[in-house]
Parts: sequence; structure tokens; C-alpha cells
Amino acid sequence: MVAAAANLAGANSAMVAVIAGNPAHRTEVANALTSFYRVTGYGDAGQALRELGRKPPCVVVVDEMVPPFGGLAMVRRLREQDNLRRVPIICTAVAERLGGDPRQVGVDAFLGKPFRRSALIRTISGLVNKKVEEAWDQLPPTPREGLKRTIEVFNGISDLIGNGTPLAYQSVQDACAPLVEAIGSADYKAILSGVRDHDNYSYVHSLRVATFLSLFGYTLGLKGDELSLLASGGLVHDIGKMFIPHEVLNKPGKLTAPEWELMKSHVTRSSEYLRRCNDVPRGVLTIAEQHHEKLDGAGYPRGVGQLNELARMASIADVFGALTDRRCYKPPMAPEDALKIMTGEMKSALDQHLLGLFREMLLDAASTGDLH
Repeated sequence: MVAAAANLAGANSAMVAVIAGNPAHRTEVANALTSFYRVTGYGDAGQALRELGRKPPCVVVVDEMVPPFGGLAMVRRLREQDNLRRVPIICTAVAERLGGDPRQVGVDAFLGKPFRRSALIRTISGLVNKKVEEAWDQLPPTPREGLKRTIEVFNGISDLIGNGTPLAYQSVQDACAPLVEAIGSADYKAILSGVRDHDNYSYVHSLRVATFLSLFGYTLGLKGDELSLLASGGLVHDIGKMFIPHEVLNKPGKLTAPEWELMKSHVTRSSEYLRRCNDVPRGVLTIAEQHHEKLDGAGYPRGVGQLNELARMASIADVFGALTDRRCYKPPMAPEDALKIMTGEMKSALDQHLLGLFREMLLDAASTGDLH
């Protein structure tokens, strides 16, 4: 069954270990991270070394004060363990109290105290993503290029938006070319597994939607430029989220009414930006502007119920992607559970004929091992 495709949804939140002798500092760091990561704390070196050696985290945050021998000595001992040698380490300290150069003992990043919560989160995310992206070098050429090109162009869009510069659609199309090739050769599974632990949620969601949407099109018999449009539209369909504040985009609890209105505005933001780019195809605009519309008129931003087939496909791919995505505040939903919701409580919102074909696509892919 579709349960064989469960790996598409990624893993639970990444684990960050915080090692600090000062309980107040340890708690402060943990509280700053719990909306984004699972956190485990250690107040002494012995316990940390024993437990982390058995189950390495994605990042270790080591404070200057770690009994009995201090932060830098703690880092040396972590690096002596085979299972922890390649785990990124952040050192937090008042620089003049550190008593040595953190780089010489294998520290990947240094945060001088006091530091901002945003700086800590940004540093952890950067180290997680660096490790994930380095692993892409071991993939076959097509999925490797698909991942590297799409992350480059996706990160570049953020800079373009910040500078008020229009996007060159050809760059998106070129970046998605390896993804389209991977769809045709059934090599897309490496792209999905390669992005699973990446820490940029907006990129992960967009790439997964691009993969699902172009795979759906391929299953329906689309080829060439049509598949390129689907992949490109999926990659840029949510770029308006780059205008949404991080604390709203990743809020673990229920959004307030004003926050929800702000969140919904990402569709309009995407549309406004893409429409300033002269060479963006109409189909890409349709995907960006209508992937949250529903057949029963309950969607947004316009609340229209008359949707063409492209918009209906985009809505299915986006809903399935969102339900099965790993988020900092929720584990991924199993694909079969997501499909139950889509065929049950969302029955009037989604095109059930197309959804049936989408489900068959997942079953076929799972039966051939393509989604393992």
C-alpha cells in the first residue's frame, strides 16, 4: 500500500544536544530551540559522552563551562569519538574567557555571549544544511545536479526579492532540468531522500511539490516543456513566503487571525513578484496563484471554485506535500493518512478523479521501489 511511500515525508525534527554546566544557560538555549528542534541537555561531560556516542545528534552546542574540564576540552573528547567526529559543533562563550582558539579543536562555529536567539537558530540551520548538501556529492549525477541547481536558484530568489530584482525564469527552468530528467528515468527517489533532512522548510516543501507535480504530469502522459513548466511552477509556487516573518511561518501553535491573514498573503506576494518577471509562463502563474484555491470555493485568496486542470493538480500536490512534510512543530503524516484526509474531509475541495490518479501514481511508484 501507500505506506511503502512513508519515507517521502522525511524524519522527525532534528536533534540538537546542548552541553552546559550552568543550568540557567542550558535551559535558556533549550527554550530558544524547542520550536525548531528536539533538544536534549547535559550538565556534565561524562553523561554527554556516553549518550551522544550511542545516538549522535545533528548539532552539538557546547558552552565554555562544562564540568569537569571546560568547553574546549569537551570538544576534543567529542572529536575523539568515531560517531561524533563529523557532527557539527557550536561553541558558546565569552571570548576572553575561552582560553584557546575554538577552531584548533574542531569547533565549526562560535557564538560570543550574549547572542541573539535568531543568530543561534541561523547558525544551527546553516550547519545542518551544509552537512546535508555535502552528502549530495555522493549521489548519481542527475539527482545530484537536481538538488544543487534547485537550492542555488531557490536561495538566489531570496536575494533577488530583497534587491527588488525580477527573476529570470530561464534560470528556474534550467535548474529544474535535472529534476525533469530524473522523473523520466525514475531516479527522482534520490532527490526526495536527499532533501529529507534539509533544514530550509520552504525549499524542501517547494522541491517536493515540484517533484510530485512533475511526476503526476509524467504519469498523465505529459512531456518536454509541459513537465518543465510543472517542475518550475512547483519550485516557485510559494516564493511569497519569503516575505512572511520567520516567527509566523514557523509558529508551532495556532496562528492568530492577523497572523493567518499575513500567512495567506504569501499567494498574493508570489503573484505580484512573478508578474513583474516578463518571461514567466501563464501556467507557472496559475500554479502560484491558485494552488490554495478549492473546488468548493473555500480556498484563498479569491475563493473561486472554477479551476482548470493545472490548478487542480497543483492543489493536490501542495496539500499532499504539506500534510506529509516534516515541520519543526509537527512530525510528517504518513502518506496513506494524508490521502484519507484528502478523500474524506477534503472530498468537496479537491478533484477526486485526479486525486484517484495521484493515488495510483504513488502506489505504482511504491510497488516498483521508487519511493524507498
